[in-house]
Amino acid sequence: MRVILSINAGSSSVKISVYAAEHGQAPSQLAEAQLSGLTSPPAELKYSRKDVTVCKDKKVGEDVKSQDDAFKVLLKTLVEDSDLAEISKKDDIAIACHRIVHGGDYTTSQKITEDTYHHLEALTDLAPLHNASALEIVKSCMAELPKATNVACFDSQFHSSIPEHIRTYPINPEIAKSNQLKKYGFHGISYQFITNSVSRFLSKLPKDLNIIALHLGSGASACAIKAGKSWDTSMGLTPLAGLPGATRSGSVDPSLVFHYASDVGKLSPSSTKELHISRAEEILNKESGWKALTGTTNFGIIAASDEPKHKLAFDLFVDRICGFVGSYYVSLGGKVDALVFAGGIGEKSDKLRRRVVEQVSCLGFEVDDALNGKQIEDVVQDVGKKGAKHRTLVCLTDEQFEMARGCAEDPELK
Repeated sequence: MRVILSINAGSSSVKISVYAAEHGQAPSQLAEAQLSGLTSPPAELKYSRKDVTVCKDKKVGEDVKSQDDAFKVLLKTLVEDSDLAEISKKDDIAIACHRIVHGGDYTTSQKITEDTYHHLEALTDLAPLHNASALEIVKSCMAELPKATNVACFDSQFHSSIPEHIRTYPINPEIAKSNQLKKYGFHGISYQFITNSVSRFLSKLPKDLNIIALHLGSGASACAIKAGKSWDTSMGLTPLAGLPGATRSGSVDPSLVFHYASDVGKLSPSSTKELHISRAEEILNKESGWKALTGTTNFGIIAASDEPKHKLAFDLFVDRICGFVGSYYVSLGGKVDALVFAGGIGEKSDKLRRRVVEQVSCLGFEVDDALNGKQIEDVVQDVGKKGAKHRTLVCLTDEQFEMARGCAEDPELK
């Protein structure tokens, strides 16, 4: 039995799931710890051991400002828990797998060596707002857990199957190649989990599965999955393209940013020696989305409100989602087994699911109001109307499990 840590660093939180795994078998979760509110202190700790809630929304007294600070607090919490017998000391941890948003041309997860680490550092400019904090945690893991194997699991690797004509941008090919400018796609760890889970639910092999999957959260994307592999996805070179999010604009006219402000080409004052962010990137990634439209990043508030600004943000999100559903339906030639909602909003907002499905009902999707109104508790749950041409499902996606599963099945990590 090996202990695997699955580490998922978000923009304002860090989550660690702890698994016990035998090689080649599905991992079993032992514990989960999360520190959230890094951008709006004080940070809060949530910690559970199997089915026992140890603490919830506990204010953390330590000075926690970065994802790396949060990781160190979480690791300390796990190691010092006398009831978590599987981790009595740091050396009990065999594998630490890390969610890295941008993996460039890596098509599989990678053991992190010094060379791999430096290669990932070089990719930071392609995802400056995402890779840097994850790599800080990798560096800490290498120092704090010297006996553990560190593995990078990339959000982009699932999309390496996207065909050339879809991933290519119509720009100078030589410049595109030398600067690595193409569609990479993200949320791939989630889409891999969704593909595996839905194929089991529908009793189909992944190679026989065609779905349109929607990962909808503060970061949101859509993916056309053909024969169990990514065929197209809404995010592109970076996670900015496609659907709007809590603070991201999603796709806009590329010229818009130059009309927005005069200093967009300059480095943002929040740039550091390691992290170069232009004002344009900062505006479109951190000062847009439904926060810009409504003043809140909480989509639950937006969905429940009749205020004009909230209604506008809700309708805009539904419209953009439906645009991708229609496009991918055509791209898949109408051969679609299911429309699948996932991510925090996809799982929790029955109102959003209903509105999206109503708007794309001409394609053969229908929602059952009674099923759609139920709490989502199963890994995959049907919310579609019986007899509809295509299924409508909700999937409780689990990126940490998917990373641990990949490590447990990797022959090189025996």
